Amino acid sequence: MIERRADDLIRIRPWEDLVVVSQGRIVLATDRDGFFDGGAHRGLFVHQTRLLSRWRYRIDGETPQPVALSNVSQHSWTGYYVRLPPGADPGPKDEGSGHMQAMSERTLELLLSRVVDDRLREEVCLTNFSPEATAFDLEIEVDADFADQGETLDERRQHGELSKNWNREAAELAFRYRAEHGAARIERGVRIRVTESGSPPSSADGRISFRVELPPRASWRAVLEIIPEIADVEGGIGRDIARRRDLFLAESASFTAPLCETLAPVVISAAERARRDLASLRLADLDDGERGWTLAAGLPLYVALYGRDALTAAWQAAMLGPGMMEGSLNVLAKLQGREVDDWRDEQPGRMLHEAHTGPLAALDFNPRGRYYGSITTSGFYPLVLAELWHWTGDRDLVRPLVRPALDALAWLEKLSDRDGDGFYDYQTRSSQGTVHQAWKDSGNAIVDADGASVSPPIATCEEQAFVHVAKLHLSEMLWWLDEKDEARRLYREAVELKKRFNDAFWMEDEGFFAMGLDSRGRPIRAIGSNPGHGLAAGIVDDALVKRTAARLLAPDLWSGWGVRTLSTENPAFNPYSYHRGSVWPVENGSFSMGFLRYGLHGELETLCRGQFEAARLFDFHRLPEVLSGHARDEAHPFPALYPQTNSPQAWSASAVLCLLQSLLGLFPYAPLKMLLVDPHLPEWLPEITVRNLRVGQAAVTLRFHRKGKESGYEILEQRGTLHVLRQPSPWSLTAGFAERVKDALTSLLPGR
Repeated sequence: MIERRADDLIRIRPWEDLVVVSQGRIVLATDRDGFFDGGAHRGLFVHQTRLLSRWRYRIDGETPQPVALSNVSQHSWTGYYVRLPPGADPGPKDEGSGHMQAMSERTLELLLSRVVDDRLREEVCLTNFSPEATAFDLEIEVDADFADQGETLDERRQHGELSKNWNREAAELAFRYRAEHGAARIERGVRIRVTESGSPPSSADGRISFRVELPPRASWRAVLEIIPEIADVEGGIGRDIARRRDLFLAESASFTAPLCETLAPVVISAAERARRDLASLRLADLDDGERGWTLAAGLPLYVALYGRDALTAAWQAAMLGPGMMEGSLNVLAKLQGREVDDWRDEQPGRMLHEAHTGPLAALDFNPRGRYYGSITTSGFYPLVLAELWHWTGDRDLVRPLVRPALDALAWLEKLSDRDGDGFYDYQTRSSQGTVHQAWKDSGNAIVDADGASVSPPIATCEEQAFVHVAKLHLSEMLWWLDEKDEARRLYREAVELKKRFNDAFWMEDEGFFAMGLDSRGRPIRAIGSNPGHGLAAGIVDDALVKRTAARLLAPDLWSGWGVRTLSTENPAFNPYSYHRGSVWPVENGSFSMGFLRYGLHGELETLCRGQFEAARLFDFHRLPEVLSGHARDEAHPFPALYPQTNSPQAWSASAVLCLLQSLLGLFPYAPLKMLLVDPHLPEWLPEITVRNLRVGQAAVTLRFHRKGKESGYEILEQRGTLHVLRQPSPWSLTAGFAERVKDALTSLLPGR
């Protein structure tokens, strides 16, 4: 293996030819030169609609040369461009060793600055760094097509009326679009307004033009506002986006560590990047008050609400604060299934899979405007509700969400257990439905040991685990809410499910759990990452825990960077496949919680180190959606990527925070005003400070440190009442507390 050093040149950037500036629903995706002209995934997108399909600057008909372009933050960007001033004498050809270009000695600079909030604001500055005056036409080529994001790489299916109008008095170019399909209709538009300029603008032939005259050392400036109009979507883009983003960042937990020759700077950088990426993905039009909010799944492909993605990211990133959990739970309760609609795979009580707002979804060309084809969201919803309770202890906050959680579990009992075997399976009823509706939802995700695809109905192992932990944690919360009969029932069902699961899914000859049960109830014997979620959810029998963990880290599943989705020994293995050999940070984040749960600190360190060493290789220390599953060896000094991996991705950002929470052993229990900590810092993270960690009404700043082989902590600052105790998680095998809770609840069951 090639030795990796902090000063090596490896820097990996997903979508190498694409630059994305975004905030929530607004996504500006350009070529590397900062412009775009109708390519796949290029344009100004709002609610998954390409409002602008062309945007390019020309000076006297020529495109200036980019020399330095970069995001400043996720929602801002700056670009420097140069060219020889029109009409300037290039001077004698440089025959010296420098071989200098004329434009570097007589320079016309174009500086562009972009900021996204509830609109796109673009500042244009031209400076003449030459000894001669110059005059020229600055032109912005602009067009709009209102294509659905999916239509930018496929044939167009929706068509409507597009109008264009230039208002000279308002200095504004407006595009408006209307389309209908059946009973559905959309009305969307975009206005390009020149709010400031050094000379008056004009427009003709798809251009906004300015006549610019510049003496030596002089500058010319203009400001353009690109204002989206989405008349058919309630809430539009959202309000006070920048202020609410800054409020979250000011209130959320943050991280610091001393500089040292370890991974600590990478951990801090990755955690801080994750915090800001989550804020940038906020869907402000779905805000639930000032602090409750939900988020898009990722860029550039998934700027929409995905139920399980939002819940997973909110749960994994809960140490930042409860706002994501609160907002996601509330919006999903409002969108919970109310009727039987096979087109949308909707049934009463079922939780949403995805809600898209692009033209194809809004016009019902597909069911994705409100689609329910996931089993995961319904099982995960009660778990995240219980987690919100653990972090806040707020009865008034969680009580209205109990009924949606119970209805989601009731749907699982009634409609996802088709054969009555007590396990939860899936099968679409929609002509355009998702084939696989569990954690791995791509069309060829589930294969058997021989590599052959397995057709639904399927009961995958991780979905049973999610329901188990949802019932277990919800029963504990309901006990506090004085709904003891319901608490007893859920606890009993969780215990029974755990026993049946271990009997039905364990493969003794493999020392591992089956990926699932097929339509005939037979084990799907493929070896993959799915059972790792069983560790995180506590459904694995104590006697099988260490063998399960060891199997996850065996060479055919452990790549060196993370756990693969499918064993390299399976005939269907492909390191680039979405779910048949790739490595997902979000899964590894959950697995870290599983290792923490059972006190497997050696395995936890191995997993966390692999993930943070992967983060060190990427621009901004930002883990992408999916890494390739190549082995980490001399031939592969860094991982490849799934070709269309998203970055930033909500649950890859949250995975970083989940890994960190696992290393620190944080377990909040706000109902008792208590925070349990059990830090086991590795050598590569000798010290870290977590500031403003909120539990209930209190907040605390903690410094964690390692001395020798022991880890400790100290409280640097505290507001409010909070008891910070050194103890493993109550659900850990090493705590002893879990057994006491189990015995107490068992004693309350009928017949005891």
